[in-house]
Amino acid sequence: MDAYREITYAVADRIATISLNRPEERNGYTVRMSDELAHAFDRADRDDDVRVVILTGTGEHFCAGLDLSVSELDTPDDPDAGGWAEPAGRCAMRIFAMNKPVIAAIRGAAVGAGATIVLPADYRLAATDARFGYVFSRRGIYAEGASAWFLPRLVGMGTALDWMISGRAFDAAEALSAGLVHSVHEPENLLDKAQQLARTIIATTAPVSVAVIRQMLYRMSALDSPYPVHRLDSRLAADAVDSPDAQEGFASFRQRRSPAFPGRVSTDLPDYLPWRDA
Repeated sequence: MDAYREITYAVADRIATISLNRPEERNGYTVRMSDELAHAFDRADRDDDVRVVILTGTGEHFCAGLDLSVSELDTPDDPDAGGWAEPAGRCAMRIFAMNKPVIAAIRGAAVGAGATIVLPADYRLAATDARFGYVFSRRGIYAEGASAWFLPRLVGMGTALDWMISGRAFDAAEALSAGLVHSVHEPENLLDKAQQLARTIIATTAPVSVAVIRQMLYRMSALDSPYPVHRLDSRLAADAVDSPDAQEGFASFRQRRSPAFPGRVSTDLPDYLPWRDA
């Protein structure tokens, strides 16, 4: 992809920060932005120097939703044809597939696509001025970004039904109470809090362990039976006995020092994980 025009991408201290970057339009979501976001998350996932990704917006708003004044949707000529993905889902599904934890730092408007692309993130931190809205029913359109799958898992079916059917806006306090966001901060402190969380994850956790656990939760928690999960647990546990990461984890604990895990996501993920070829 050519240089990003509608997002920014920067890496510092093993944290990749991806920012929606159309502040004059309240970071209105576009087809190009969706493709740039998917590309940036892929770039971060492939870079072993990146341990955590922060997703945020430039200016006073995270994302005010789809901006159709910029470009038409690139819809297929044949709606039944496979392969086409709606724009919010291009970002959401790439975040879902991440091997790195993602922290969304949200202030101001988070509406439509702005409220759906953050759902697969591992953490959602909101500013006190954040306002959310799943406004699709009020526009005569439909839920996007696989939000009908993600949202009930985060807040329960009753709250998801309320927010999705009514399309009403709600504030950061309601989002916190329902479990949509993990914490609420003053706008000027929001990014610092996200960075503090990222640094804690980097300093204390093994990247390969995080990658496997993250995908186990997403891919296996909704199975009808725990037996497939236990079978994978057992194989992973057997392999971990002699793994350098496990040896370092226990050694650093005994020696009361910070760990230095040697495993790399690019090379050391178990090749038998059932989602590796998904």
